[in-house]
Amino acid sequence: MTDLRSIFAGCTAKPLLADEPMSKHTSFHIGGPADLLAAPSSEGELAALLAKAAEAGVPVTVVGNGSNLLVRDKGIRGLVIKLGNPMGSIAVDGNVVTFGSGVSLAMASKKAASLGLSGMEFAVGIPGTIGGAVYMNAGAYDGEMSKVVRSVRVMDMQGRVEELPAAKLDFSYRHTALMGSGKLVTAVTVELVPADEQAIAAKMADFSERRTSKQPLELPSAGSMFKRPPGYFAGTLIEQTGLKGYTVGGAQVSQKHAGFVVNIGGATAADVLQLIADVQAKVQAAHGVHLEPEVLVLGEE
Repeated sequence: MTDLRSIFAGCTAKPLLADEPMSKHTSFHIGGPADLLAAPSSEGELAALLAKAAEAGVPVTVVGNGSNLLVRDKGIRGLVIKLGNPMGSIAVDGNVVTFGSGVSLAMASKKAASLGLSGMEFAVGIPGTIGGAVYMNAGAYDGEMSKVVRSVRVMDMQGRVEELPAAKLDFSYRHTALMGSGKLVTAVTVELVPADEQAIAAKMADFSERRTSKQPLELPSAGSMFKRPPGYFAGTLIEQTGLKGYTVGGAQVSQKHAGFVVNIGGATAADVLQLIADVQAKVQAAHGVHLEPEVLVLGEE
């Protein structure tokens, strides 16, 4: 096989990592190797990587911080582009803030609070990047990205950049028009509301305490495993089905919150996928409700 590093040499100042375990780049700590992983630090580097991949016919997979991601055990072929901390610029214009797509949601929330701007409090405990959060309209505690996004800057797979207003993103529950579009978020502009800093801090502290007390943050996971079915809560249905603690290999339905699947040690993607299928079948049989995974699954089986 052609050495992918030689193809992409010169596209980025960051080291290009060959056969890089994706378990190092997901909050689940699960995933086989990426043929090549790159972490660009600018739109220019990102565009160069995409252009070279298109020229060489190399498949491209783009990830953020891997917090809502399950990578299969054989890994990901071609080039994986990680949009993380290096894409972390922040620009402030009054109550409008533009974040590079790699800024963590926690950082974005805290930055807004420091500016006396309200609207991002809900995001303080959500893992992952703001780019990934917009992509799937992440939310918590009655807040979600759709309520604050003014526009996004995106790049297509040919390296072309455009600004999309929020109205073109077709926001709905855990969905946007960006999903499956082939467009990558490079920056997010949010419009927030001036408010009392102490009130903002109190709300963030409340959300953080609720998250810590109720969620299994002490074990690797990908956050909430299933979308909320209309009229129900996934975790409640799973618990009512008697599946708290249900285990397949190293994957387990959390004993703290049944809406989470955790890695109790050595879990494989196959373990998690089998557990998901078992939970879906048992909840369907007991309640007649289909649970749809919220977590994105990538890679070869």
